[in-house]
Amino acid sequence: MGAQPEVRPEPAPSEAVGWIGRDRVANVREINTRSEAEPADPVELPTPAQAGPADAVMPDVGARDATPSEGATALNRWVAIGVGLAIALLAVLAALRYSGERAAPSQGAVGAVPLVSARAPGLSPVTATVSFTGAIYARYDMPIGSEGETGRITAVYVEAGERVRKGQVLARLDDSILRPQVARLAAALDEARANAELAQAEYARAEAVKSAGALSAEDIEKRRATAATAAAEVKVAAAQLAEYQARLAHTEVRAPADGIVLTRSAEVGQIATPGGNALFRLAKGGEMEMRGQVAEQDMPALRVGQPAVIHLTGIDKPFHGRVRLLGAVIDPQTRLGEIRVALDADPDLRPGAFARGEVVVGRARRPIVPQTAVLSDEQGTFVYVVDANQEIERRAVRLADTTPDGVVIGSGLTGNEQVVMTAAAFLRPGEHVAVAPVKGGNSSPQGGASRAGASHEDASRAGTSQAGSSQAGVS
Repeated sequence: MGAQPEVRPEPAPSEAVGWIGRDRVANVREINTRSEAEPADPVELPTPAQAGPADAVMPDVGARDATPSEGATALNRWVAIGVGLAIALLAVLAALRYSGERAAPSQGAVGAVPLVSARAPGLSPVTATVSFTGAIYARYDMPIGSEGETGRITAVYVEAGERVRKGQVLARLDDSILRPQVARLAAALDEARANAELAQAEYARAEAVKSAGALSAEDIEKRRATAATAAAEVKVAAAQLAEYQARLAHTEVRAPADGIVLTRSAEVGQIATPGGNALFRLAKGGEMEMRGQVAEQDMPALRVGQPAVIHLTGIDKPFHGRVRLLGAVIDPQTRLGEIRVALDADPDLRPGAFARGEVVVGRARRPIVPQTAVLSDEQGTFVYVVDANQEIERRAVRLADTTPDGVVIGSGLTGNEQVVMTAAAFLRPGEHVAVAPVKGGNSSPQGGASRAGASHEDASRAGTSQAGSSQAGVS
């Protein structure tokens, strides 16, 4: 690109242009210095008449720059800015020093090795049990109702809770119609038997004179037929009588077996119909059982005949029984299976009572750790162990049971690992730690300090040391 000539604006015709020389700048500086030293004295400037041609306009410019009040204001402004910057710098330095003093103990605590409580849980004898809940039922719940014709109840002889014997009358229905019919049929049977005996006698006499020829063969055959007909009529009458006697017997509601009356809904005056609601419910033999629901994963450990202990709400004593039946299917909705435990008869066992059951499924030796040692996340249940390098290692475990002594580990530990017992949540895998010793050289699950506690103690010791140093400096 070529050089472009500098274009200077043309001055207005009414304005005079003056150039400031070096001596004029020195005069302005001298005026400013004098205004700062003696702000009260006015400075006399040359008038336009005294100035030369080149200074025709510049006196006004010099007078404006050298005004005493404006110079002092500019100087005060710069002084104020400098003082403000100095104060801000001092505040920043003080804050940095204060934060450094407070951060020193924390940095010392973070740098310290965490002191943890860890011990080998070993193997302890444990009893594996399967727990379940349910209710008490009669093992054989027998509903009892009317077996005959519809009738009105005229009497009730037992109450709920009573023990009855087989064949004992529990209630009676109206038999005012059936008894006369039974009596009539009994009389008809007697009549038929008499007729049959007479016919049989006549036939016997005819057979006796048959050889003499006193009666024809036709008469003898008629008498034989008459005797056979009379014998058949006896059978018919006997059958009709037996039918009505059975119907009369059904007016008495009897116990089908020995047992305990569970419920009684029969009332005097009530109409009982065959196939209607049961009048009584009987527990055959007084035998009771518990019916419960077992988790799907516990079903394979159960066997028929295993001993079980049942506990009822509000009763301290346990009830002993045995598993008599295991469900053949698992409910697809609840993932539970059925279990039935046979129980001996006892007055405290009442159907419908809530019950809790336990079945001992095995005995083994398993590691037991405190509840505080067991952690869980989205990957599962785990514990932290201290390896040979004094570093934290994550170990996945499976919980088998819970006892008053702690949590039983089903798998994942052999019992010889140094398991972190407390404050494991403050640690992370791979972190270097120190195991806290206790009396006797063994670690106690309750005797160690957590990582947070160790850091706090280290911080306290660091603070104490710093305080001691300060006191020594003062003295």
